[in-house]
Amino acid sequence: MRRLHWWSDKPKSNKKTHQLMRKIINSVKKFLASPKTRAVAVMLLVGGTAAFAQSAAGDYTAGTSALTTVAEEIAKYVPIVVKLCYAIAGVVAIIGAISVYIAMNNDEQDVKKKIMMVVGACIFLVAAAQALPLFFGL
Repeated sequence: MRRLHWWSDKPKSNKKTHQLMRKIINSVKKFLASPKTRAVAVMLLVGGTAAFAQSAAGDYTAGTSALTTVAEEIAKYVPIVVKLCYAIAGVVAIIGAISVYIAMNNDEQDVKKKIMMVVGACIFLVAAAQALPLFFGL
């Protein structure tokens, strides 16, 4: 007894169906043999999925209001982080000065390198503290 397929009421031969499926699979394998073709196929699949996800979202007001709220909350912490950067720069300067003093007393060779590293770290921390409010428009 032959099985009926879902797309037709006529009985189909399993051998013909198997041959047709083999031809389709071989055609797809030949088509996807090139890495460029594979990359394009993946990009079309992923891009289509992303486009569907964006268009399915519809109303963006909830996300916009949530991002605005988060930005306002983060902006409240900026002055605290600026003061923290200044404090860390001060600690780095004090510890660096002690380290340089010890290196000078022990006649080490890389004293200039230590001085430059400490000064560079302090300049970076002060510059970061000055630039941080600019990122949030404060």
